Amino acid sequence: MSDAPAIWNSLPVPAVLVDENDLIAEINPAAESFLNASAKSMRGVPVWDKITVDAPLEEALERARDHGTPIFVNDADIGTGEGPPVQGNLQIAPVSGEAGHMLILITSRELAGRLTRSQGVKSSAKSAIGMAEMLAHEIKNPLAGITGAAQLLSMNLSPEDLELTDLIVEESRRIVKLLEQVEQFGNLSPPQKQAVNIHDVLDRARRSAVVGFGAHMTIVEEYDPSLPLAQGDADQLLQVILNLLKNASEAAGDKGLIRLKTYYEHSFRLRRSDGSGQALPLQIEVIDDGPGLPQDIRGDVFDPFVSGRENGTGLGLALVSKIISDHDGLITVDSAPGRTVFRISLPRLPREAELPTKESL
Repeated sequence: MSDAPAIWNSLPVPAVLVDENDLIAEINPAAESFLNASAKSMRGVPVWDKITVDAPLEEALERARDHGTPIFVNDADIGTGEGPPVQGNLQIAPVSGEAGHMLILITSRELAGRLTRSQGVKSSAKSAIGMAEMLAHEIKNPLAGITGAAQLLSMNLSPEDLELTDLIVEESRRIVKLLEQVEQFGNLSPPQKQAVNIHDVLDRARRSAVVGFGAHMTIVEEYDPSLPLAQGDADQLLQVILNLLKNASEAAGDKGLIRLKTYYEHSFRLRRSDGSGQALPLQIEVIDDGPGLPQDIRGDVFDPFVSGRENGTGLGLALVSKIISDHDGLITVDSAPGRTVFRISLPRLPREAELPTKESL
């Protein structure tokens, strides 16, 4: 596979390479999406623990391996153990020059349909953002009035109450900035990247949540105190965390628990379609004990207009995904009743940027 990484990464169908013991040796990006798992986490895992097929394939695979012949399985129910299976075809063939290695290709009209629907949904997002452009001015006007009223109130308040009016002013200004970004959702301004303390961002989001939409929630912090600085836009990352906290709070009902967790994963890398790699060691998890995402949208929650709430716009997680992508990061979700985990992986600030310059000494 090392001779053709670009072809491997560009394959539009899930492809799984297994070794002579039927352990997963490699998967391509399409298979990562199908299995909802990274290539790193799949290496060394028995393939039939992760791919289920309603056909006895183990013996057939061994015969194909011994004789160097391919196998074709049509109209099979192919699953991953998570959610309903898809109907599709399997093509299994020996890999030339790799003793005992077999290549499994999964083709399915349903999987292809997901990609087509996703493209259609994304293109239709432009019309919705056109509506947002018309509404933005009307929304900004009352926000300006709210900000002015809060500033007038602050002139006659005690120091204890000033914190609340300051929060109103700060959040109103942030919402105005967000509206300007949503107006241009399809052309979101690039992040102004600089050194960011992730824990400062999380703390700002937590404080906003507990005095507002998340007042009924218990928010627990599980931070890695040695986490290095990230490279990103603090305001945009704040919006990401606020959106995730808001989703968790709304899903919980009357009460619930949210855990904010950070840790460092040295070996986590994102492999891109052009064959290049990006180290993403900074990990942020927003974990809630709510009912979980509806089964039918779990694979599409980051697409525009996909929402699990009756009156949801479906733009919140799409904006989250775009912001994280613009930060060269990755966001994934793992959801089941009682536990939903949104995991954000970000690059760290380059080490040379952490060193003091001669001018700063």
